[in-house]
Amino acid sequence: MHPPRRRTTVLLAVVGGLLTDASFPGTAWWPLAFVGVALLLLALDRDSARWNLVVGAGWGLAFFLPQLSWIVGAVGSVPWVALCVAEAGFVGLFGAAWTWARRGRVIRTADRWQVPAVAVVWTAMEEARSVMPFGGFPWGRLAFSQADSPIGRLAWAGGAPLVSVAVVLVAALLAVAVRRVRRLDIGLASGAVLLAGAVLVMGLAVPLDSAAQDGRLKVAAVQGDVPDRGLDSLDQAREVVRNHEAGSIALLGTVAPGELDLLLWPENSADFDPRTDPQTQAIVEKVTGALDVPLLLGTQSYPDTGGRYNLGMLWEHGVGPVAIYAKQHPVPFAEYIPMREVARRFSSAVDRVRTDMLPGHGVGLIPVDVPRLGRTVGIADVICFEVAYDDIVRSAVTAGGEVLVVQTNNATFGHTDESTQQLAMSRLRAMELGRATVQISTVGVSAIIAPNGAMTDRTGLFTAAHMVAALPLRTSLTPAARFGDEISWALRGLGVAIVVAGMAGAWRRRRDPAEDRRPATRRQAAR
Repeated sequence: MHPPRRRTTVLLAVVGGLLTDASFPGTAWWPLAFVGVALLLLALDRDSARWNLVVGAGWGLAFFLPQLSWIVGAVGSVPWVALCVAEAGFVGLFGAAWTWARRGRVIRTADRWQVPAVAVVWTAMEEARSVMPFGGFPWGRLAFSQADSPIGRLAWAGGAPLVSVAVVLVAALLAVAVRRVRRLDIGLASGAVLLAGAVLVMGLAVPLDSAAQDGRLKVAAVQGDVPDRGLDSLDQAREVVRNHEAGSIALLGTVAPGELDLLLWPENSADFDPRTDPQTQAIVEKVTGALDVPLLLGTQSYPDTGGRYNLGMLWEHGVGPVAIYAKQHPVPFAEYIPMREVARRFSSAVDRVRTDMLPGHGVGLIPVDVPRLGRTVGIADVICFEVAYDDIVRSAVTAGGEVLVVQTNNATFGHTDESTQQLAMSRLRAMELGRATVQISTVGVSAIIAPNGAMTDRTGLFTAAHMVAALPLRTSLTPAARFGDEISWALRGLGVAIVVAGMAGAWRRRRDPAEDRRPATRRQAAR
């Protein structure tokens, strides 16, 4: 069978990238992820690593440009395009790597080897772009499109990497079915489709338990709102904290003083540090006193040595801050500017970030004394984009977090899909780690999420709202929480091994052309 024409491969790649983007919020048609990746795999059928590098990058651009379009309003068009080109480059490298990998003697013999191999190589690529450069940018991993899919439940067993593996397995089987239909091999095509369906429903067997194991924590989360002013929303710190004050006092119409165990405010809800700013301190003391509850708020601090920290701070009435978490992973080119002088040559937008954010070094565990339960409850706290990073979220839970809180500020992204994309990540984390999760945003979307990933409450964008819930406290660790690091490293190592083995096989074939003819009978039998 002749390989597809080059124009055909480009068309398949571009359509595949666009369909995969549509599987994410806000379209959220999650089955399209399988179709989009299957089209990419069909587009990579030409045996040229250089050409498949181009094809993979084309798929990546078609996917990332709309997927990350919310960046334009925050940092401008040039950084948006630069980031999308960089991320698309990883998909291009996947295209080349898969071309090399399938030249290996074992993998090239049969579909049954190629299907799991391509899933591992893809996931290894996702792992690579999740850690580099500048600490990586995991946004757009296939797993994050599957919060409503049966496959998403596999996060409990192996985290986001296992979910991505499963998505590519289904896609690869669909690609096999298409190739078999073109050869009029209807029997094997039907078998591939049936196996894809089996992988798809496999997650239904995963036991997602949402029951409380050690009591319940009664919390309220306040979304104070701020007018949609784009980047100007960053300059409305006084207005934002007053809005959260008003939203908190309004809770007295729903709950009595002392009834709550914890009050939650989002990232940047009190940008003037209440330890040093009298006006903010007065508001925080008023709220915590009126509701008789500790408050986890978002603020910033500016050390004398320069820079700034993004903090989650637990404040007790009459006492002050009793626990602080500093965001570990500031976002490059948004919260701090690497190589500022070089970056300024390409875009003056870098100067919008006037003070670089510094990374914190402690795990995001906030201990909250709960007299009603007679003990201290561990809150796993992550800030904004940190929810996309496996190790940061996982370490907060394994350190003792019984509930997961995602403090975020989506005000600069306007009415885009950024907030709902982040919400999908929070839902996957709930399933992965078996923890009730609260995503609380300044402007939405905020939500209460059960440990099985189901949303029990949700707010809209750019509205003032609050949510009250009794969250189940859970202490057991899922397999993904226990072995997440090992799973990630195993997939990375196996992906590299598959590619290296393929390159070695290609080298042997060039040295000895007869090598390609000797296993032909076995290959035919295997097919």
